[in-house]
Amino acid sequence: MTHPAPAFSGTRPLRRRASIAWSVLALVLILPVAGASMFRAIPAEWPLLVVQLLSFTPWMVLPAALATILAALGRRLWVMIPTAALLALQLFWLFPLDNGKPEALPAGTATASLKVMSLNSEYGEADAGTIVQLVRGNGVQLLTLQEYTQRLEDALSAAGLNEVLPNVLSEPNDDASGGAVYSVFPLEAVGLLPDTPFRMDVTRVLVTDPGAAATATLNLTNVHTLPPVDERIGQWRSDLDRVARQASRPGNQLLVGDYNSTYDHSEFRTLLDTALGNVQGGVRGSGQGGRKLVDVGTASGGRFSPTWPMEGAALPGIVLDHMVTTPRISSSGYQVHKVPGSDHAAIMATLTIPAG
Repeated sequence: MTHPAPAFSGTRPLRRRASIAWSVLALVLILPVAGASMFRAIPAEWPLLVVQLLSFTPWMVLPAALATILAALGRRLWVMIPTAALLALQLFWLFPLDNGKPEALPAGTATASLKVMSLNSEYGEADAGTIVQLVRGNGVQLLTLQEYTQRLEDALSAAGLNEVLPNVLSEPNDDASGGAVYSVFPLEAVGLLPDTPFRMDVTRVLVTDPGAAATATLNLTNVHTLPPVDERIGQWRSDLDRVARQASRPGNQLLVGDYNSTYDHSEFRTLLDTALGNVQGGVRGSGQGGRKLVDVGTASGGRFSPTWPMEGAALPGIVLDHMVTTPRISSSGYQVHKVPGSDHAAIMATLTIPAG
């Protein structure tokens, strides 16, 4: 009489050990994600190191996804639930539901269209020929530059930029504080944000759209905040507050440039909340109709399109450059373009501005 061979006695212990191994690996991966998520979720004035690490929050989705897969292989519910929850949280931050959105204008509202480009030229080292090529090839009508130098101004003139964008307001400087605005439309210098180490000029642009027979007034701020490094982190916060105060002013506002901050910094998100009301001495009054400012890149899914670093340090790419508008301005065609010579990418979009 024959009997069936007994199952290999070591199979179950092997599976058990494999389950433990997968679960342990999942926990090892998810612990730093949990720590980073705590800092991201709590809107506090975190110290320098935390502020810098928060810039790379979007990349946390990768270890969170891998941890979720490993937890599924481990088949331990108490590991699967927190890893899946943390992955869902990273995805929510990548596709935020609380970001500002353009306001629907009443039917028949006259609007003017404007193609805008902005670039931090990294001490004026950005290739002038590429800048002019991008302007010509994409029909750019308004260009803002940060870290603008006399050398770059001369190079852009030689490359023919003034033939395309003849109206210029510039303040070149070799210490990264310079800035410039080029436009097809007339420019009027309005002022300068106070107490900022880098120039942040405010310019009035009268945008005319012959096709739509409309004229719109745009208040442009060329943004360049101090980076959050060493003891200057306080000035970084102060710079963002100055930009927020400008954004709270009446009218069509475009605040574009190098914010040295990402959507994952609570300080930047607080700036976007400026449209909830004017900020005067910490008190909010009437403002932009109770809606958030719009970060054009985030609203366009541009959190997957890093603007820094394009060269130099081998770091994961992040979005430091932003095009922020008041909610009555809508946008389309958001793009990011690499420019040789600069560690920042150029950002570009078409804005639709209500007349008036």
